[in-house]
Order: sequence, then structure tokens, then C-alpha cells
Amino acid sequence: MLARWWVYPIAAFLALTLLGVLLIGFAALVTMPTLPSLDTLTDYRPKIPLRVYSAEGALIGEFGEERRHVVKLSAAPQRLKQAILAAEDDRFYRHGGVDYTGILRAAYSNFTSGGVRQGASTITMQVARNFFLTKEKTLSRKFSEALLAFKIEHSLSKDEILELYFNQIYLGQRAYGFAAASQVYFGKPLHDINLAEAAMLAGLPKAPSRFNPVVNPKRAKTRQLYVLRRMHDLGYISPQELKEAEKQPMHVKRESQGFTLRADYVAEMARQAMYERYHDDAYTKGFKVYTTVTQLDQEAAYKAVRQGAMDYDRRHGYRGPEAVLDLTKNGANREEIMEDALHEVADSDDIHAAVALVANPKLVKAYRKGGEIVEITGDGLKFAQKFLVSQAGASQQHIRPGSLLRIRKNEKGAWQIVQLPQVEASLVSIDSRDGAIRAIVGGFDFNRSQFNHVTQAWRQPGSSFKPFIYSAALEKGFTPATVINDAPLSLTAEETGGDQWDPRNSDGNYEGPLRMREALAKSKNLMSIRILQAIGIQYAQDYVARFGFDPKHHPPYLPMALGAGSVTPMQMAVGYAAFANGGFRVSPYFIQRIEDDRGNILEQSQPAPTADKAKQIIDPRNAFLMTSMMQDVIQRGTATKARQLGRSDLAGKTGTTSNHLDAWFGGYQADLVAIAWIGFDTPRSLGNKETGGHAALPMWMSYMGKVLKGVPVAAYRPPSGITAAKIHPESGLRAADGTMIEYFLQEQLPPEAEENVEDPFTSVVEDIIGDLLSR
Repeated sequence: MLARWWVYPIAAFLALTLLGVLLIGFAALVTMPTLPSLDTLTDYRPKIPLRVYSAEGALIGEFGEERRHVVKLSAAPQRLKQAILAAEDDRFYRHGGVDYTGILRAAYSNFTSGGVRQGASTITMQVARNFFLTKEKTLSRKFSEALLAFKIEHSLSKDEILELYFNQIYLGQRAYGFAAASQVYFGKPLHDINLAEAAMLAGLPKAPSRFNPVVNPKRAKTRQLYVLRRMHDLGYISPQELKEAEKQPMHVKRESQGFTLRADYVAEMARQAMYERYHDDAYTKGFKVYTTVTQLDQEAAYKAVRQGAMDYDRRHGYRGPEAVLDLTKNGANREEIMEDALHEVADSDDIHAAVALVANPKLVKAYRKGGEIVEITGDGLKFAQKFLVSQAGASQQHIRPGSLLRIRKNEKGAWQIVQLPQVEASLVSIDSRDGAIRAIVGGFDFNRSQFNHVTQAWRQPGSSFKPFIYSAALEKGFTPATVINDAPLSLTAEETGGDQWDPRNSDGNYEGPLRMREALAKSKNLMSIRILQAIGIQYAQDYVARFGFDPKHHPPYLPMALGAGSVTPMQMAVGYAAFANGGFRVSPYFIQRIEDDRGNILEQSQPAPTADKAKQIIDPRNAFLMTSMMQDVIQRGTATKARQLGRSDLAGKTGTTSNHLDAWFGGYQADLVAIAWIGFDTPRSLGNKETGGHAALPMWMSYMGKVLKGVPVAAYRPPSGITAAKIHPESGLRAADGTMIEYFLQEQLPPEAEENVEDPFTSVVEDIIGDLLSR
């Protein structure tokens, strides 16, 4: 009887078990046909962001919702693979997709702890969930996840599954996959990470936001130590390696994104171009855009613009702290107040925000984001010295505890007080032979203003536009030796398109009759106006269009001679390139090639070299004469400071607009053109002494000095049809005993001085002067 009583429970249990198995089997039969196809896995095409590179292959920009670098499992460090297995699924290579041992272990752990503390999802199950399912915690989802895991294990090898997991898993900070996470958190490729960093990364999949080392460094450290101990328990690392890794300091990148080469404006131009071509697919298909900018040129241009704006700002004095924090709030944690405030204030590259803790005329102690305390003394205080007083006399405008400052290390590594400049600046350089853009810096800080001053800013070019008027004069028969009167003029409203105008030279001096070469070198305004009068305003307006300038932006009035129209720095670069390359108009381009995610070339730029397909817009002899005259601007004119570069192959022109609203320098070497500009977004005077030669030329020099280092000095050889002759400097006429050599077109040699033949071009100008004086 007793034996029979035992049989019934056992039979019932077996029956229920059989029923459960049948139900599970039936559910599996019903569910299996509804499971998604594994094509997404077998033909893995993840969302890969658009990446933009320099000409050498340095990453300068990345655009897309998901940061991801797809890598082969064989390229992953062994220590990282071991860390992932230790943290997520140590029996991965032994189970068939569902780890029954792990399920029992997790169930026991959760039962004894009184809550859900441990999961039982395998790596295969996580792959199934990440690719095909939601993260809702329901029995049906878990069941589908298990079935998908079996299906995946049947279709793919273990290494293939692990590789999918390796590249697809979300790890925080918009990073998908371990390769992207390595760059985001540590700023290094996978093959360079150490054991401690590998353990930190392997700890992220469980809860990327909770164990994020940027947001929660303490929790991230706790998780890292757990992974390291698991690796030790599984025999992956020795006790000594465990001990060393636990003590390893963690250097986590605080900035979410940063690139070794600062080329944000170029990257944004590439993004816009790709979106025009591919729309939203541009951000997910893994396109690679290789630009024409080079690391040497871009770095030199970036530093030149930054330093140029900072130098200008320093010349005009310190404006005081950006804000003042109240560090004396009752019950408030002073460090939290400062951290919160600094979190809201963005750094600008090497210019950091800091909060003053101690401030007096001899010492400033400041708190930096992350808790670093810096001390500033001596020369580091000079810029802000007038704002440093004793504590008793400090006002809201003075630097005192709580003041929000900007600090920067000088070339010797010592901290100094600086400020973010309000002025903007830009620099663009192109290869004069084919138009390839070598560098673009569209502003002081892209994160502060995405407005690209190289391509979007329409500004008056001032005297930097004069070379195009002088080139038109050469076309009309003027020569570099043509004598023009440098004397006052008074122009009517009809001639100016506005009010009556009494133009003057920038230095206020008038030197009487001078040769055209001298007029350009010294940037004589009155002579330039007389030249424009002589050649005709309408002719000049049509002529400058050859260089790519829109006539609508250059109204047909006499102020056009002084650059009163509107241009962009990019237009100026194209225009100056025609003088550098012998008279050809090049089309600027910045995309070298576009590749798909597998390296197939989709587009390849085919620029028109000047000797092949480029359009000849001016006579090569005209270009040679203009180059010769603009060399004089540097050798003995308004840009003599550039002689410090020690090169004889440089030519260019300064530009300063009315009321000093803009300062320019446009110049070139035989193969390279660069345009530098500085001014305020809302136009206002830069200051009476802030001319093109003072404010813009140093940026151009800084750039050219770096990129032309080691480049042989070019020789500008006169083209066929150019002849040299001795002249008298005063008359511009030929003379056997002349003290100066000048270049001329063969058909335009001036008469001998003793022939006493009137120069027809001087006569034209003199007639105009006489007419004006008779009014």
C-alpha cells in the first residue's frame, strides 16, 4: 500500500513534466516559423557612421547616431576576449546557445539573495536580443530569445557569433562595439589597450550607463575589479597580473569626441556634400571621405588663426572675468558648485575654464574641471594685472574667489590668464596648380560658431582687391612704369554711387607722381582710383568677373578700386591663384575620393591641372608682371614684415577696409596660395592700428613659414614676350643710364627719355586730373 502511494506522485510529476515538454515543443513549433531570418547576421551590415579623413588618412570627423569601428575577431586582443568571456559568458565555447548550468546557478543566486541579482543570458542570447528583439522583460520574449539562440548556434560558428557581439553591443557614449569604445573612452585603438582597460571595457555591456567611466568612475572601477577577479578565478591571468591591474590608474577621456587633427570646418563641408548625395544613408552606410587637406597645412593654419586672434585680443586688453560664482552658499558643497558651473562652460582646445579660489596681485589659485588646482604667478598674471587687487578692494569687475576665468599653458608649460577672443579670423590655402584645398580654418572655434568665414562670410576686401584692378590696367595698356599722380581727389555722389567722397591714402601722405609699381607696393588709394577712372569702371567690373567674382557684388563705382565690394576668402584664394599659376582659373575642391564601407571607390576627383584643362583667363605675361609687382609689396611695401621668412618667391597684398572693419593678407608662393582675414562678425572697428599688415599678415606668415620649410625657393621666369629695360625711376621712361630695371611687354616698351615723347597713358591720367581740378 505504502509503495503504491509513492507511485502516484512520481507518475503525476512525470506526466506534468511530459506535458510541459510537449507544451514547450508545441510552442517552439508554433514560434519557430515566426522567428526572423538570420540574413541580418549572415550578411552583417551594421550602421557605420560617415568618416572624414585628411589626405594622409587621419580621422578629422565622424557623423552618425552610432559610433562603430567594425573589426575582425582575430584582430582583437586576447586579453579583451578573455575579459568579455569572464564578465559575460565563461562557458560560451561549451554550451549550445542556452547555458543550463548558468540558468541553475543564476536561479540559486537570485533565490538566496531574495531578488534578481544575476542573469542567465549567454552571449548568443544577447546577440539574438540586440539584433532582433526588444529589451522588455517578458516570458515570451525570453522564450523567443532562447529559440533564436539555438537557431544562431546552428547557423554560425562560435567565433562568428562572438565577432557579431564584439561589433554590435552598445557600450555607452554612442559607442557600439569594443573598437569604438576603446577610442571613445581611452582615445586609442584596441591593440594599444592594457589589461586594466580591457577589463573596464568588458564590464560595460551589463549596464553601459551605470558603469560608464566618464559619468560614474567609482562604479566603473568596482565593475572593473569584479571582471579582473573573474579573469583570475578562470585562470586567464596570474595573481601578479591581477595585483598590477588593480593598481593601474585609469586615464579616461573626458571629452566625448576629439580628433588629433583640428579640421572641423572641413569635416562639416564634407558632411554637407555627402548628405546632398546620399541623404540619411550618408550617416549609416560607412562612407569614407578622403579630403585634400594635409596634416601639415591644416595644423599650421589652425595654429596661425588661433594665435592671430589671441594676439589681437591681447593687444586690446583684458575684459574681466566671464562670471562670478557664489561659493559661500550656506550648506552648499563648494566643489559641487564649481563642477556644475564648469560642466556648463565648454573649453576651447587648450583654453580651459577655471574658477578662482585665491586671487591677489601676486597669486591666483584656480579650480579646474575634475578637481585640479592650478597656481598662476609672475608673467602668467600680467595680462589681467589691472583686475587683480587686494581682497578688501575687490569689486564685481575684479578677479576674486568665485570668478570664472580662462587659463592656458604657455610654451614653457606655465599657466597664464587669458580670455576667449571676441574677434573672428580665418585662413584658407589652395594649390594654385589644380585648386586642391590644403587647409581651411573657418573661425576661431567651430564649437563656438559653425559659421564658416572662408566660404560664407561676405566681407569688403579693401586694398587686397587692388591687384585685380591693376591687372585690368595692364590689359588696357598700362605698364608697371606708368607714372600716375598721387594727389587728393574729390568725387561726386554720381561717381561714388552714394555721397560726395574725398578719399585719402591710409597714411595721409601724398607723394605726387609715382610709378604704378610703387602705387601697389605702397597701397596708394588715390592712384588706384585714378587708374580705375582711366581704364573705365564698366571694363573693370567685367574684367574682375574673369577671376570668379560676381559683378553684382562689385557695383560699377569708383570705390571698387579700394575693394568696396564683397568677397569671400575662398573667392580671393581662387583669384590670387591665377597670378601664381600663370593666368589660369582653377576650381577649388576638397574631396579627393569617396569610398564605401568595403573600400570600393565610389567617386574620384579629377581636377583640371593648369597645363591641361584649366581656363586661361589672363595673359601669362600679365600674371608675371602682377607677381613681380606684388613681390615688391613684400620687399619694400606694406608687407615688409614677411621678409622675415627669408624667401624671395613670396608675393601678396595687404588689405584694410574703411574704418578698419576688416584686415586681410592675400599672398602666394609659386604653388601655394593663402588668404588670411580677421574681423568681427558684427562689423566694428578693429582699431586704428589694426591694418592688414599688422593683424592679418602675421597669421599668413605663421602658416607659410611652417608649410614652406624645406621647400626650395621658386624662380619666376619671364614668359615669352616679356623684356627688361633700364628706366628712370621718376619718369618711368627708358634710359641707357637708368638706375632701375623694369619688365614690360615687348610691344609696350616706353620711349627713350631723351626722345621726349609723351607717355600716352600718363597723358590719359593727367587729362582726368586736369578735368577734375577745373571743376
